[in-house]
Amino acid sequence: MTNTTLTMRVAALLLAAGLSACAAAGPPRQAAAPSHAEHAGRASEPMSPSPFVVPLDEATLAKLPRESVKASAHGQDLDCEGVALAGLLRATGAMPADPLRGPQLARYLLVTARDDYRAVYSLAELDPSLSDRRVLLVDRCSGKPLDADDGPLRLVAPSDARPARWVRQVKSLTVVTAP
Repeated sequence: MTNTTLTMRVAALLLAAGLSACAAAGPPRQAAAPSHAEHAGRASEPMSPSPFVVPLDEATLAKLPRESVKASAHGQDLDCEGVALAGLLRATGAMPADPLRGPQLARYLLVTARDDYRAVYSLAELDPSLSDRRVLLVDRCSGKPLDADDGPLRLVAPSDARPARWVRQVKSLTVVTAP
């Protein structure tokens, strides 16, 4: 056997061994995609538990700045005052103070009335860094406390085309993570 033949056989054996090793290792791997936290740029605040019931007691509401809102519902002009819903959610820990990111975007607010009427708002639509939607939890209209038909608490969302989510007689606010 000549040196050239021997060299070619050794090269063929090495090539076969290398190909076998490559096949056993599987396809080439790509760099891992960035995680949601890396994609977002920074870690955000931990999420509140789900479900999270937002306190609606007078002491909690009294700590928040009051706002006024003028709106119309069913042909009636309203001039009401209360607290910003986003401010209440942030003050109670139901929504982080930082802009929503990642899994927090899959959370929503379930609003329930005394008669079990319910409506839903996504936290993303309430987050001022993502939307200019203004929703207030009001307790006074026309300078007076809300009557039993509307109160003691009512939601007012003046940018909604219809007042379907302007829940009257608000009984509870619950933040939930979508499944």
